[in-house]
Amino acid sequence: QVQPVESGGGSVQPGESLRLSCAASGITYRPYCMGWFRQAPGKEREGVATYYSASRPTYADSVKGRFTISRDNAQNTLYLQMNSLKPEDSAMYYCAVASSRYSCQLDYWGQGTQVTVSS
Repeated sequence: QVQPVESGGGSVQPGESLRLSCAASGITYRPYCMGWFRQAPGKEREGVATYYSASRPTYADSVKGRFTISRDNAQNTLYLQMNSLKPEDSAMYYCAVASSRYSCQLDYWGQGTQVTVSS
């Protein structure tokens, strides 16, 4: 059973940075598709940064130029570098992993890590 586990969340002030990590245990393949999503209270879940191919990721317009997704394929670990954080970035952040190497069906989700940005 694949289990993504997120870490790195916390409480920061506007303008500061955080780096989220997602370690996918139990994985026996290198998925092309994996990514970060977030959900704030009272809002729908939204995609933040996602690999939908082996190379180029896609970003939500609201985070372009501030967030960077990367991955260590050897370690099956996904990262999200978040710079210039804003209060509107506050949310629970989730990592999602596809169910097979060439699939983009994100079947495996972590429990989330909380990011709070406030002054």
